[in-house]
Amino acid sequence: MESRKSKKKVYVVFAADILHGGHINILSNAAKYGDVIVGLLTDKAITSYKKLPQINFKQREIVLKNIKFVKTIIPQYEIDYTKNLNKIKPDYVLHGDDWKTGILSNIRAKVIKQLKKWNGKLIEIPYTKNISSTLIKKRTLEAGNTPLNRVSKLKRLIEAKDIVKFLECHNSLTGLIIENLSYSNSKKFEEFDGMWSSSLTDSLSRGKPDNQSIDLSTRLLGLNEILDVTTKPVIFDADNGGRTEHIPYTIKTLERLGVSSIVIEDKIGLKKNSLFKNQTGVKQDSIKNFSEKIYAAKKAKKIDDFFVVARIESLILKKGKKDAIKRAEAYSEAGADAILIHSKEKNPNKIFDFSKTFLKSKFHKPIIAVPSTYSIVKENVLAKNGIRVVIYANQLLRASYPAMYNTAKKILKHKRSKEAEKNITSIDNIINLI
Repeated sequence: MESRKSKKKVYVVFAADILHGGHINILSNAAKYGDVIVGLLTDKAITSYKKLPQINFKQREIVLKNIKFVKTIIPQYEIDYTKNLNKIKPDYVLHGDDWKTGILSNIRAKVIKQLKKWNGKLIEIPYTKNISSTLIKKRTLEAGNTPLNRVSKLKRLIEAKDIVKFLECHNSLTGLIIENLSYSNSKKFEEFDGMWSSSLTDSLSRGKPDNQSIDLSTRLLGLNEILDVTTKPVIFDADNGGRTEHIPYTIKTLERLGVSSIVIEDKIGLKKNSLFKNQTGVKQDSIKNFSEKIYAAKKAKKIDDFFVVARIESLILKKGKKDAIKRAEAYSEAGADAILIHSKEKNPNKIFDFSKTFLKSKFHKPIIAVPSTYSIVKENVLAKNGIRVVIYANQLLRASYPAMYNTAKKILKHKRSKEAEKNITSIDNIINLI
């Protein structure tokens, strides 16, 4: 073991979302070998292999700066250590011994390869049993997730990821699916980043048409139930937002609940779903009036990270890109934090044409797409064309209807439920879900 006086450089990488005894154990051991340089993972680096941290980079940095074992902190912008290792050429890298399998195993192999170039050494500290950030975070979130923390997540996700993925959620059960579902292999971690509170699915799940027949208070009651059992950010579909005078009260309620964003569409009059082929009689608000509505929403918000999103219906109403761009720039100038450009075409060409032009505008804001009809397009293609958020707006409700219908039909036909059992979850699974 080297004397600390030799000024050897020791590199340790942390997410440092929730510090615990295991982290302190690694840092105290690292300090025995020399000056400890902590590579603090950015939100973007962390979300490449696990969930977004509860607190942002600056907050995590402040905590680490006040730990006596830490000499210096530098940002690590990728999960891969290579760039930082080549920059500082540490004598040692310290890590827990729990990264020999899974996504981080490839990173470990690269660290060993890089260290050999200057005779550096990897030291692995035995994993501290019965404690982990994931377990602590789970217990903390079970106790409650503050609205302020939740509201800020959408903005952080947009800053951290190439494309942010939201899935429709119409009750607490679908909320739990979105909250807990993830997929990973040796190269990538995937999850839905948040929930879309859809006017369409809220209405249909209550047996009502999608024409704002479900009042706002009813929708908010259902939303509150979802927020009680989940922690991920929510984007709220507010249709046209109602009267401008009422919007500040809606914003106030959504912020208090912990919702991250409101989407307001620029149509007026009795709602007709945008995916209907026949849009006869549907009217679009004037740019002036809708800009005033966006300004009122923006002025009403108390939390900086709450997003006011302007949804543009120009392509739906066949008014073309020129009208859509004109509106996007006006709404952005009025204070919109993002633009949702809607289309019911079978391909995304018009969306991409809009994005290509809007990206060059001085009023450009993050673009949101809803590929309900052009479902063939993949997320990486959306991202390459300037889309920052994708919303899968109705798939869970559409999936549930045929599943429930066919199950009911089998029970009716066979006069028992045995034939339906192979296509439904077990009683044990559903009991143990919560």
